[in-house]
Amino acid sequence: MKTLLIALMLAGASVTAFAQQSPMPLYPNGVPNAKPTPATYVENTNETAWITKVSVPTITPYWPAKGTANGTAVVVCPGGGYAGLASAHEGVAIAQAFNKIGVTAFVLKYRLPSDSIMTDKSIAPLQDAQRAIQIIRQNAAKWNINPNRIGIIGFSAGGHLASTAGTHFDKPVIDNKDNISVRPDFMMLIYPVITFSEKTHAGSRENLIGKNPSQQQIDLYSNEKQVTAATPPTFIVHAEDDDVVPVENALMMYQSLLQNKVPAEMHLFPKGGHGFGLNNPRSKAKWFDWAKIWMDDNGWLIK
Repeated sequence: MKTLLIALMLAGASVTAFAQQSPMPLYPNGVPNAKPTPATYVENTNETAWITKVSVPTITPYWPAKGTANGTAVVVCPGGGYAGLASAHEGVAIAQAFNKIGVTAFVLKYRLPSDSIMTDKSIAPLQDAQRAIQIIRQNAAKWNINPNRIGIIGFSAGGHLASTAGTHFDKPVIDNKDNISVRPDFMMLIYPVITFSEKTHAGSRENLIGKNPSQQQIDLYSNEKQVTAATPPTFIVHAEDDDVVPVENALMMYQSLLQNKVPAEMHLFPKGGHGFGLNNPRSKAKWFDWAKIWMDDNGWLIK
């Protein structure tokens, strides 16, 4: 019995090791747009996997089981109001769900806007999202990923970051001397912050662009105003009773996508609130099942 138990433990460990690799720094040669990090600015992860004070951004790859990968990849952006990262239920759990449908997932630990460690805090999260896409495209052949099937998913403020990546890609804010596209091939926005106007989540806006932003900055990061015909196909989920990020954020984004003839699919739960991750406790429906069908319909799950 003891031998069997040890064997099972080793087997489990090997599966885990195959599924997830160690975090990879986005900038091994130095983080751009950075000031010297104060000694008091120390990254912390609490018992719920809530991460704060990120100064060294990373991506952690999660690989599908051997023989199941279909060549599609996705960057996962946890939410947290640009004040922290809900890295468990909006990060790891999401990556594992993608692995089950053959998609390689990269959980992004992005920098949280801070004047103390950044020259321009408003662009730091976007730099990290663009760099994640750039790295995956650069390594696509090595990682058996189709460079034309790299998407991004974000939750809450992570949804704002994902939608920024999907609407601001034509002006890279990272070094891109090889001219590698930082455009995601698809976007998935789950109870996202979209607008920085009246219906915004005030905390996300203040954390990213400050207490007294200019109208130009408000408009720039109101991503419903940045949609063009080149914006990637988009999947949106929101709950109508969300009292943190108003459902109008999803509605405005969907309307802009329609006006620009960007393929889009939106699902609204009547109830569910905010921050539910994979499983809406107020519904038996599973949005990830809808997402899987949407991805399959668009050809992203074909080997």
